Amino acid sequence: MRKIRTVEMVRLSVDDFKKADKMPLIVVLDDVRSMHNVGSVFRTGDAFRIEAVYICGISAVPPSAEIHKTALGAEDSVRWVYFNNACEAVGKLHEDGYEVYSVEQVEHSTKLQHFSPMKGKRYAVVMGNEVKGVHQEVVDMSDGCLEIPQLGTKHSMNVSVTAGIIMYKFAECLMLTGDNC
Repeated sequence: MRKIRTVEMVRLSVDDFKKADKMPLIVVLDDVRSMHNVGSVFRTGDAFRIEAVYICGISAVPPSAEIHKTALGAEDSVRWVYFNNACEAVGKLHEDGYEVYSVEQVEHSTKLQHFSPMKGKRYAVVMGNEVKGVHQEVVDMSDGCLEIPQLGTKHSMNVSVTAGIIMYKFAECLMLTGDNC
């Protein structure tokens, strides 16, 4: 097998990306303190062509050299909106008709392998702070909580890795296959 060169890959320009149909998913960052994690969410969000990133609280916003370091320009293609806090963002999402899921370990969470997003619905997922997770008030406002099963000794994963797994699940069900999961 031969690796494909970058010039052979058909990629959208930033302008074409902005005009293209998006996966009906918004990623909400609830006090994500690492600019590298914020940038990584942008980059993965671009790869899956999500609608937007909602940046809340202490999370850094573009333009930022540290965000750009991992986003590699995706902060210019993926739409983003800043909110003072994630409760404000979730309230707006509910007003706009989104189902909102916090990604958190809670009682009665839905394990990711048992979750099937449905075509025709619009979704948002809330990703929490690297130490404290999603604020309890945001969990309380959510329509549900998704949890990624973990088999090792740790009880958490890096927020940008988690966001990538969650975005892939939505893309698999809504964009990459002909049917819902």
